[in-house]
Amino acid sequence: MVLPVRFVLMRPRNAENLGAAARALKNCGLSDWAWVTPEVEDLGPAHRLAVHAEDVLGGAKRPDTLDAAVSDCVWVVGTSSRKVEGKRRLSPRAVGEELVARARQGPVALVFGDERSGLTNAEVERCHDLSAVPTAPEQPSINLAQAVLLYAYEVRMAVLADSAPPPGPLPLAATDAELARVEATLESLLSTGGFLVDAQPGRTAVRDLFAPLRRSRLTRNEARLWLAALHTVRKHFPGGGPPPGADD
Repeated sequence: MVLPVRFVLMRPRNAENLGAAARALKNCGLSDWAWVTPEVEDLGPAHRLAVHAEDVLGGAKRPDTLDAAVSDCVWVVGTSSRKVEGKRRLSPRAVGEELVARARQGPVALVFGDERSGLTNAEVERCHDLSAVPTAPEQPSINLAQAVLLYAYEVRMAVLADSAPPPGPLPLAATDAELARVEATLESLLSTGGFLVDAQPGRTAVRDLFAPLRRSRLTRNEARLWLAALHTVRKHFPGGGPPPGADD
């Protein structure tokens, strides 16, 4: 199924960016994009960078305006760091997830400004919501092709998550009583082996040693395996055997 997610590039100026962006879109299974009034005459450098994505490069739509590029879209997000009252500011990950969700209702679009000055005020107002990459303040701007790749990747990850099969049934977890038997057997083994000497400090040590196992949420089979292993080791000590009240 072709996902109706459209990448719209406003006034792109750099042919290399177009070639790299075409490759990025194809990497992520996307091909619907538009160049609004591109300022590129020679596409030779674009073809050199659009490795195995010449079809995507050649398939770009060329509408005259942003309105024409998104007229059929049910949701339009602009990439801009500006804060505009009434418009949400979404992370790239949130945008990818919502684009995939809203694409079930109709085409959706993600709009990028030109390499020099980004989106105009009017273009920002035309978008329903906004998104920006949370870059470090020392270098806030991102290359256009890199931005396309980043957002295309988030769309791809959202698609994969959306189409993943539901998880199978979880294995039975060990009960508290079963965990207690494992802990008691561990304490008995450590006492027999000479690791535990004093009662109270020893009990604290056992709790600390067993805590990672308790946090790992052992399954019932894992708890039984631990019991079997501990019992087997304990049998090699003088007077070995399961402690009172413990079972295999």
